[in-house]
Order: sequence, then C-alpha cells, then structure tokens
Amino acid sequence: MFQVGTKIEQSAKMTVVPTIKARGTNSNATGRFERFATVATDDGWEIDESPPPLRTETRDEVARSAITYNRSPDLPFDRSINPYRGCEHGCVYCFARPSHAYLGLSAGLDFETRLTARPNMSCVLRNELSSKSYKVAPLAIGTNTDPYQPIEKDRLITRSCLKVLHEFNHPVAIVTKGALIERDLDILTEMASRGLVRVGISLTTLDPALSRRMEPRAPSPQRRLRMIRTLTEAGVPVRMMTSPIVPGLTDHELENLLEAGQEAGADAASWIMLRLPREVSQLWQDWLAEHQPARAEKVMSKLRDMHGGRDYDPRWGHRMRGEGEYAGIIAQRFSKACKRLGLSVKSAPLRCDLFEIPPQPGDQMSLF
Repeated sequence: MFQVGTKIEQSAKMTVVPTIKARGTNSNATGRFERFATVATDDGWEIDESPPPLRTETRDEVARSAITYNRSPDLPFDRSINPYRGCEHGCVYCFARPSHAYLGLSAGLDFETRLTARPNMSCVLRNELSSKSYKVAPLAIGTNTDPYQPIEKDRLITRSCLKVLHEFNHPVAIVTKGALIERDLDILTEMASRGLVRVGISLTTLDPALSRRMEPRAPSPQRRLRMIRTLTEAGVPVRMMTSPIVPGLTDHELENLLEAGQEAGADAASWIMLRLPREVSQLWQDWLAEHQPARAEKVMSKLRDMHGGRDYDPRWGHRMRGEGEYAGIIAQRFSKACKRLGLSVKSAPLRCDLFEIPPQPGDQMSLF
C-alpha cells in the first residue's frame, strides 16, 4: 500500500523507509530548521503496492554571486564556486549533506534527489572576475558538491564556468569523482599547459562492492583510476585523494590506494579522516547498522577516540584528521607510503601571473 505524509512536531527527527536501490540512505529526516516533521503513515487502502520510483528532481536558482570566500586555516584556498546544491552521487558519508537544511530540505534522500542548479553561474562569475577590485588567487570547484555529478551532462554549468576561467587565464583546482570531467579535456589540457589547473580525484576504497554501497551513483574505483590515467596522459596534473579514510573499515587499504593512484599517474596525494557533522552522524550510523553491523562499534569507537569522545569535533585544526594515537598512526603510514611512492614532492603552485581580463564587447581597443 502507498504511504502518505503526516506532519507532526519536530521531536520525531528520523524517518526511515524501506531500502531504496542505488541511494546512499533510506532516511529523509526533516531539515533541522523546520518546525514540523513528515512521517510515513498507512493510507488505509490496504492494497499491496510498491511506492513509485524515487526520481531525481532539479530546480533552477538564480545565482546572485558566484565566488564564495572562506578564512579556514584547514583549507589551501580562500575561494570556491559550486554550480549545484545537492549531489546525485549519494555518498552516505558526505560532509556537505547538512547544507541542504538551509533550503528547508533533508540531509538524507532530499540531498541526493532534490537538486538545485545555478544556470547563470558563469555570467555572474565573469562579472566578478572583471571587477577592478578583484584580486586573483586559485579558485576551487567541487568543495561542497561534485561539479561533475550526472546532472552536469545536460546542464553544462561546470563547463561554462571553466570556459570563463580559461578566458581569464584564472588558476583553478577541481575536486571530483565524476568521470564526466573527461569531456572537458579540451579546456583542461590547454589550461594545464599554462600551469593553471590541477585536479583532485577522491578514492575511498578499491572494493567495488563496498564502494557501491557507500557511494551508490559514483563511478567505480577502477573507473576513477582510469580517470586519473586519462587526465595525466593528457598533461593534466592529478592529486590522489584518499578521502575519507574510514577507521575500522577502509583504513587497511591506505597503502594500496596510494599505490594504485601512483600507478595510474597521480603525482601527489592527500588524506582526510571521515567527518560526521550534524545529520551525517546519524545517517552514517544507520548505514553501518544495515551494511556493516559487525564493524559498527569499532568504527564509531575509533572516531570518538579521535574527537574527545564525540562523533565529530568541528574545531579548525582537528576536524579534518582528528587527534590521538590512531590519527597519528594513519598520518605516519600515509607519510611513509607517499615518500616511498614519490608522492610527497610538493606540487608546483598554480600560476596567478597570467590572469588578464579579456576584451569586453564595446571596449576601446588599444592602438599598440
């Protein structure tokens, strides 16, 4: 029978539905800023029917600004752009899930299925880069949600932004696990030849079955390794991102991940420990209970040991890697493996000296 939504006071935070194929979570708990929560109830018809397929919906948003600035000492950049809100890859551990609450939506299934596209992003970006007050510095794409998630195939917003950055000779760092990035090699190769671009490919595990459960709509581990090879063979430098490392579940793969990335052509590497801010903690624990019940206690115990007994410590300098004996061991293993594989050499900085505002329609051309 179908179920209908009933609004109740927000004390009931978690709404769990039957397992949904190819989605990262079964929960669609109401956003934390909402007064009421919606729970599934019997519609009374007593007809044995399956609910309709859960499809991805997209709405457009007019972007008033393109560049977001940050002052976090944990990040190697101070500005970024995000063409989309929400991400269809559905990675259950995604630290960006809580941001959907600001849209009045759930960090659970809404984050994966109710996406927002910003089609005028490239126009706004062009205006911001053309401002006389703009000071160039490397810009990051993909810091919140993946710029090459499936929706980009038709919307082309990431590509249009790349075209603008290419025109301005603006340095950019891209983080993704989406194979669609290969489509933009025509732009990336030219930018790479001038030292204007670097790509980070994240890889959590080499186990395709585990990856499919944690990252249900993202490319397989082997496909991501092929992405690294394709990019590097085209001259685009790639950083292998072993992120997130899941203690008690994927931590034993660290060296193998680095070796696979180096063999595929990556020239640098980085790592981040699993982060569980706000709603992500409960979503992750529900996922563990369903998919890895025998390891659930060990995983959460190690995480809490690194965060002073809490599921997550948001303090700068601690949130990315935690602290304590276990975090120190992971850091040592990573450092030793990178040194052995030649991945510890510091990457050349992206060039900022080539930045130039291109001629605009109606500009007076120089005679010299």
